[in-house]
Amino acid sequence: NLSERIRERYGSDVREFSPAEGEGAPDTAALEANRDELREKISSLGEVSLSALEEYNDLERRHQFLLDQQTDLSKSVEALHAAISRINRTTREKFRTTFEEINEKFKETFPRFFSGGRAELRLTEDSDILDAGVEIAAQPPGKRLQNITLLSGGEKALTATSLIFAIFLIKPSPFCLLDEVDAPLDDANIDRFNEFVRDMSKISQFLLITHNKKTMEMADALYGITMEEPGVSKVITLRF
Repeated sequence: NLSERIRERYGSDVREFSPAEGEGAPDTAALEANRDELREKISSLGEVSLSALEEYNDLERRHQFLLDQQTDLSKSVEALHAAISRINRTTREKFRTTFEEINEKFKETFPRFFSGGRAELRLTEDSDILDAGVEIAAQPPGKRLQNITLLSGGEKALTATSLIFAIFLIKPSPFCLLDEVDAPLDDANIDRFNEFVRDMSKISQFLLITHNKKTMEMADALYGITMEEPGVSKVITLRF
């Protein structure tokens, strides 16, 4: 049967086979071992999938789609980094400019509230100005220059108020609302505070919530809340 199959398939007769010159007979044992090894490899491949080519094409398209998405994301990340860098650069420039302007105004407003002395804003040491902190160094008359945290309650309030007005002078608005700002101030400081507010009221409208009589006397109009009957609030208006 084998001889007949070889004759039909290869057109050769096994009985007429003769090795080439210098070539011995084939090593049957080695060939059989190779055959068994090949059979094991073929068996390990499992069943032949007729849709393997189609699945491969689908996976290849999916892979290409994901690569395109990755490229788009990479470009988006680069664009975001560029935008962040541009924003940080602009912010640094604007912050430094505004900081210097406010510092100059703060040096002018502080002596007016304290009738002397000096104060300034300082940046804490940091490689990046956007990460640096801001410190307030103040020296009321008769005291040495020190951090605002070492001042008394009234001095802190007056220093903070002078800084607020320094910022307000740089970026004024149509009106300003001050809620109990003068509460911790004594009579002398109240007079200086009211004088500054009176000067500032020439460029902006000020709304003050206060219980101080001197501040009320300085105002152009008063709006008071009274309760003549328990649980019933009433608004009283007084204009000068």
